[in-house]
Amino acid sequence: MATGLTQAVVATQVAGIGALPVLPQLPIVGVGLEEFLLLAITALAGGAFGAAIGALPAFIFTGFLVFLGEGIAILQREIGTELAVTSGEIATGLTGVIGFGPITGPHIAFAGGVAASAYAGKKYPEMGAADGEYHFGKDITYAFGTKPDILAVGAVFGLLGMVIARVSGGLGVPTDGIALSVVLTAVIARVVFDYPVIGRPAGDGLLDMSPFERGDTKTLTDGGVNVSRPATEPWLPHQYEWSGVTVIGVVGGVLAGFIWLKTGSIFLGYAISAMSLLFLQLGVEKIPVTHHITLMGSVGAVVADTLVASTPLIALVAGLFGAISGLIGEVTQRVFYSHSGTHVDPPAMAIAIVMLIVGVLSLLNVLSTAGYLAL
Repeated sequence: MATGLTQAVVATQVAGIGALPVLPQLPIVGVGLEEFLLLAITALAGGAFGAAIGALPAFIFTGFLVFLGEGIAILQREIGTELAVTSGEIATGLTGVIGFGPITGPHIAFAGGVAASAYAGKKYPEMGAADGEYHFGKDITYAFGTKPDILAVGAVFGLLGMVIARVSGGLGVPTDGIALSVVLTAVIARVVFDYPVIGRPAGDGLLDMSPFERGDTKTLTDGGVNVSRPATEPWLPHQYEWSGVTVIGVVGGVLAGFIWLKTGSIFLGYAISAMSLLFLQLGVEKIPVTHHITLMGSVGAVVADTLVASTPLIALVAGLFGAISGLIGEVTQRVFYSHSGTHVDPPAMAIAIVMLIVGVLSLLNVLSTAGYLAL
């Protein structure tokens, strides 16, 4: 079979010298060269945008845009408007093209902001964390404004995030490519900017949060100045105890399951969770982070719908999926977040792991659906 490049050359030769060349297809990323170049340019800008406004504010924008996109999609379904589904997009319209696309997609804007914080934590420690606080490299609420070198870092990682997600989809990796990309770009940022990939635990193993509970500290050198930091830094000081994580997982999963049952939208619960982080950004204490819980709750409802006919049972399965995702997120934060100096996103890790399990079980025909994955 001829490759996309060969087909382009043949088409040009047949059409004659004066014909415009046909741009080749890029099969691994699932788009043509011209579209890929457009995505790449926009991803550079999207990553820089995430660095400029901060990783968490960028993700909050994701929530609002996905909420709007899903609302429009629900309305279109209700009134019978036909939707043009583009191959390779997880949804149509605003949800896929903007919300999860190269402007506010978490693998681009959020990833760019995370990398920018990691870079600034090493290059400009004086900009952020005061004595006694978490390392500045973990501050995903910080907006870096117009500082060119930091925005450049965000741009590069935004492009990298787009490429990883596209290649993941093109290779048929059976998980959420966006979540996988968020995780991999954060790990790459640790390597590039000379942070420990995991770090050395202060307590009895990676899962031990007791040094934080006791208020233990460690002395580090930031920018030539000795500073005190918590010996262990849990992702969310108000959301790390196993019982609390389980309860909020069940609650968020059930709510997301209900939303899917009544609207048919997998991503609406996720969007509401993402929007709720506006309050966390504004300093409201103890706002739970639940987008990994609600997204997997919706997936649990989709899976359960193929197995049982009872809507109460579907809602309970959604709650179970939410709890599992919450607990996986907690395990990953204890391993990959708490002992190093940058943000590696526990919700993205949870989504990638749960969807990998769902995807593999679907490929093995154990499950008849892979949720929102196109396998």
